[in-house]
Amino acid sequence: MKTFETERLFLTPTTTEDAEFILVLFNSPKWIEFIGDRNLKTSEDAAAYISNKMTPQIERLGFGNYTVTRKFDGAKIGGCGLYDRDGFEGFDIGFAFLPQYEKKGYGFESANVLKELAFSEFNLTEISGITSVKNIASQKLLIKLGLHFEKKIKLTQGTQEVLLYKLVF
Repeated sequence: MKTFETERLFLTPTTTEDAEFILVLFNSPKWIEFIGDRNLKTSEDAAAYISNKMTPQIERLGFGNYTVTRKFDGAKIGGCGLYDRDGFEGFDIGFAFLPQYEKKGYGFESANVLKELAFSEFNLTEISGITSVKNIASQKLLIKLGLHFEKKIKLTQGTQEVLLYKLVF
């Protein structure tokens, strides 16, 4: 499992050692509002989520969810990844950061390196971005990454419509 880096960040495959951080990130207000409650209440819940949802994709495909850590102080600040979602064809680039690390360019910096790796190292021919209609910051970041709005979709029956963006290499 490879770690990647940018000028300011390390992107390390998320492991159960990140359970406490994932618990905090997944329960942050914007995560709950824009991504949804994953019902993680304890670090054990987070470790199980990592083991059951994140690790299998990384083992199967060689990429998945990465914990984003600042180089200068080692702070875990967010998550970024390329996701093979159930019920969705293709790979979704996603990102989320703790509130105190938003609006500092970390989202673009981490997602941009993953976008480049998607095509150069992971041999993908396109990536998608899926975001809430209300999540304007995420929409702007997807556009800055070069993705283009395609259409509104529902990921599963009975869920709210989300916006689908795409970038073809």
